[in-house]
Amino acid sequence: MRFRGYRTAVRDEWLDYNGHMNDAAYAIVCAEASELLLDALGLGAAYQSATGCTTYTVESHIWYRREAKGGTPLHAETHVVAADPKRLRVRHRLLDEAGAEIAEAEYLYLHVNQRTGKVEPMPEDRWQAVQPYLET
Repeated sequence: MRFRGYRTAVRDEWLDYNGHMNDAAYAIVCAEASELLLDALGLGAAYQSATGCTTYTVESHIWYRREAKGGTPLHAETHVVAADPKRLRVRHRLLDEAGAEIAEAEYLYLHVNQRTGKVEPMPEDRWQAVQPYLET
């Protein structure tokens, strides 16, 4: 199942001197899309506050497909491409309103207990929440 909760428009502060979205802005958009997914999985800020556990980004890759000009509406299709109780590999497809792919990005997150500083398995209920988004 794909998560489709993220929508935005290309902001003026994201534009470079060529008049299109700066490469760093793609990472911002993907980070925002990831936060929405993590919240939906119960692994976001509220989870960190309640448990002291969180996810850390340890790897990212972005593939730029098309340029996006200021004001362009964007949305993300997000899914978990691989996972185990300690790791999530998440892929975002950034699309414009016509469905053209603007970029694709993949992120690897580790589940970390901030009290111990160690990578640890997420609780079973959080692992079960990941399952519908895991594409096999």
